[in-house]
Amino acid sequence: MIAKDSDKKSLEKAAIYCDDLVVLIDDVQALKSAGTTGKPNGYAAILCTQGLADVNIDNKPHQVKTGDLFICQPNLFIEKFTMDSDFQCRAIGMSLQYVKQINLTGGNIWDIKLFFDQNPIIHLLPEETNTFCQYYDLLVSKLTGRHIKYHKELMGALLKAFAYEFRDVLERVVSVKPPTYTSGQHIFKEFLELLSTSRPKPRAVAFYSDRLCITPKYLSAVCKEASGQTASELINQYVVKDIVYLLHQPDKSIKDIAFELDFPNLSFFGKYVKKHLGMSPKMYRKENKL
Repeated sequence: MIAKDSDKKSLEKAAIYCDDLVVLIDDVQALKSAGTTGKPNGYAAILCTQGLADVNIDNKPHQVKTGDLFICQPNLFIEKFTMDSDFQCRAIGMSLQYVKQINLTGGNIWDIKLFFDQNPIIHLLPEETNTFCQYYDLLVSKLTGRHIKYHKELMGALLKAFAYEFRDVLERVVSVKPPTYTSGQHIFKEFLELLSTSRPKPRAVAFYSDRLCITPKYLSAVCKEASGQTASELINQYVVKDIVYLLHQPDKSIKDIAFELDFPNLSFFGKYVKKHLGMSPKMYRKENKL
């Protein structure tokens, strides 16, 4: 969910239910020890049912209060997650593969993704909070109870039902275009999934177009129509987020980061960072006191 891969065992201990597809957590004290900083490797919805928490999301401070829903998407950079002693929450996490498998990201994915990139925390109405808790409790009941033959099918059906209910919340807080189900929208969705799951992220448009069996020119045209940005611009956005995340890891040298992100040398990496962040990697760390 939120934890790094190295924190997987701690996450399993914190969860009331955990498998390779879904994680359910309501034990805040256990969640603290599971690791609540880093980059999500899946999707998560965390509802605050009591108290306050402070968190930095993509280097911006946010506060989570009672009734707030925190939507975690892959590639968010989460740090400094601190909770008051009375903080309580209910969290549902899902792997990237599972979200894709049960098709929870239908509709205009770019509108939704862009909204939650800019507004990762939304406040729910009382009836919406009740609905979230009802589905959470039902999921806990079914997933931790007697094992049935169609366990995975039941889990998928419940999560899909929850997603349909949540569409009402989305329509209240964000203007979502009706789904078009065109081949271009399908390609764009697959492209975003490739960007989210590729580590390190290749910076050449051709890498992604080859895997989608289309030309780089067509991929850029699809991205422009769906998001207003070219494929190259979107790739750079995702790469820069990875760079910022790694620059915030004090145990990693700039040379190690350049190597991890598959840059040919330190000079090329430095020029790329300066172009997109307006300063050198060393200066970025100094400016951000890292």
